[in-house]
Amino acid sequence: MDPAPVPRARPQALARGTEPLPGTAIDIVFDLDGTLIDSAPDICAVAATVLCPLGRRALSLEETRRFVGEGAAVFVHRMMAARDIDDTDDVHAALLAEFLAHYEHAVERAEFYPGARDMLDRLRASGHRLGLCTNKPEAPARAVLRHMQLHDVFDVVVAGGMLDTRKPEPGMLLHARDALGGDRLLYVGDSEVDAQTALRAGVPFALFTGGYRKTPVAQLHHDWAFDAFDELPAVVARAQRA
Repeated sequence: MDPAPVPRARPQALARGTEPLPGTAIDIVFDLDGTLIDSAPDICAVAATVLCPLGRRALSLEETRRFVGEGAAVFVHRMMAARDIDDTDDVHAALLAEFLAHYEHAVERAEFYPGARDMLDRLRASGHRLGLCTNKPEAPARAVLRHMQLHDVFDVVVAGGMLDTRKPEPGMLLHARDALGGDRLLYVGDSEVDAQTALRAGVPFALFTGGYRKTPVAQLHHDWAFDAFDELPAVVARAQRA
């Protein structure tokens, strides 16, 4: 059974330019796709390599962004439903295997959200231990981290398939928290899945509004929200004071 949801204070408005408090460097765990990087163009291209030989129309970027967030297996289920492919176990397994074979090497189109890379360096320089918690399978996650030169940025990486659970179940985030070893944690993500993960884990949540979210911000669980990465220091400062 999942832990009972933890009550949260109402999200607070942020003032730009607020700096993290010295000497109180909480640990920070990030989601990857839709939070730090926009990988949808790569995922869209991989989906096309699977769909087009079947005579099916490629996914649009908008469809791709709607379908991501809960791991490759769920993405393939959604892709099959969208293109009227019979979703039997055997067909799904075959298409998932083909998707993953291409996915591991699909890194060329990924881009950082503006300011995200510099902010990671700034947080590390301020003494924060950083973690990554993503439903993206481990092999493609490691590949994109290498391609984006993020392979040595995170103290802990928890990716899809590494544990016998996935977000929005709390296990991956709790594992990252325990591996980082600190007393306090902030989780940063962009989606409904991330919001539920934080809520179930009882971890304060900062919502990046520029990612793959489909639900209006006001209807989505969060402690703080930010529109651009130059606002993140204010979020961190608020989290440290909480």
